[in-house]
Amino acid sequence: MDIDFVFKIAAIGIIVAVLNQLLIRSGREEQAMMTTLAGLIVVLMMIVTQISDLFSTIKLLFDL
Repeated sequence: MDIDFVFKIAAIGIIVAVLNQLLIRSGREEQAMMTTLAGLIVVLMMIVTQISDLFSTIKLLFDL
C-alpha cells in the first residue's frame, strides 16, 4: 500500500465534506446525503481492490 493511496482517500473525504456542507447550507439535504453516500462507495471500492491485491499476494506467497 502506497502513501498516495492514503492521500487519495483523504482528498476524497475532504471534497465530500466540503460538498456536503455546501449542499446542506443551500437546503439540499437529500443531495448532500447522496453525495456522502457516493463518496463512501468510491472509497469502499478503492479499498476492496487493495484487499483483493493483498489476498492474491498472500496466496502467491504461501503457494496456495
